[in-house]
Amino acid sequence: MSGLSFGKKRRRQVNYELIQEILKWIVQIAIVCVIAFGLVWYFGQKVSVIGDSMNPQLENGDITLINRLVYDARKPKRGEVIAFKPNGNENSHYYIKRVIGLPGETIEYADGKILIDGEAIEEDYKTIKIEELGLLEEPITLGDDEYFVLGDDRQNSEDSRTANVGNVKRSEIAGKVWLVVSPMKHFGFVK
Repeated sequence: MSGLSFGKKRRRQVNYELIQEILKWIVQIAIVCVIAFGLVWYFGQKVSVIGDSMNPQLENGDITLINRLVYDARKPKRGEVIAFKPNGNENSHYYIKRVIGLPGETIEYADGKILIDGEAIEEDYKTIKIEELGLLEEPITLGDDEYFVLGDDRQNSEDSRTANVGNVKRSEIAGKVWLVVSPMKHFGFVK
């Protein structure tokens, strides 16, 4: 009899150890899944570039990643490339443009230059000259939560100069475009 009860005890112990090991694996897998989800949600949302408005920095069909978390910690800065849905239209595709004007600033165009509060800005990225001013024919003063955005190819960009886009509210900005992941020949950080 003692041999049978020893066998039962041994099987119970093995079953208990097996259950413990399985639970440990389940917890570890769940933790990895939560971390992966968080990383993808905050740093890995894919947004496709549609059109040529950001040439030469980004090209039509490039797949980019956006950082959703950065603007929870700070405000967008001049020169950063952002993804947003114009006028909060959830049915629209994401637009990708560069931040030029910040809240409270007055933007105007004179003598071939963009002026912010009367001072010409220096852009350390390649752009194509503005030919069609649109709304920028008159000075534009931004509200407390508004941003003025332009594409780098300013001849082929639907941006804050057009009524369809206009000034971009902070609530419309999905995040900062930070990485091109596809095609591989364009892989790299966004300047």
